[in-house]
Amino acid sequence: MTINTLKVQAHVPDEGHALKPSYLEAVSRVERLHRRLLDLVKDEFDRMGWDDIGPVQAIMMFNIGDSELTAGELRSRGYYLGSNVSYNLKKLVDTGYIHQEKSKTDRRSVRIKLTPKGEEVAEVIDELYDRHLKSIAEVGGLSQEEFEGLNKALSRLERFWVDQILYKL
Repeated sequence: MTINTLKVQAHVPDEGHALKPSYLEAVSRVERLHRRLLDLVKDEFDRMGWDDIGPVQAIMMFNIGDSELTAGELRSRGYYLGSNVSYNLKKLVDTGYIHQEKSKTDRRSVRIKLTPKGEEVAEVIDELYDRHLKSIAEVGGLSQEEFEGLNKALSRLERFWVDQILYKL
């Protein structure tokens, strides 16, 4: 199969054409799964009557956990977009979930860590995940081996996408 694009011709093997529906479904599922996770967290907070933080902020606090790090380190973990991190951190500092302190060695750098209030949010997320783990095999039909295969495939997809960006493939 040959695709013409602005005087450039690219040969797409039949295998790539056959792979396209599966690839597009995977991309769509990754997107939906992220939204469903946010829905789960929001639902949990609604039941608890918590409405001053959003699910993205709660997951951010879970991922910070016991660490003390900079916003840049949080971004480099790959969880968040740049401006998203700055906005959410500012809001979380203002609402008392995160404590920030200028670095003693580099005044341009700010270290962040959870306050006891933030630790409580991280604990709620941890308990939510623990509840899921109690029934995910029976109700969800997912075994440890299936998760290992899923994580391996998602890791390969992430590496592929990173390579596309880094090497402009």
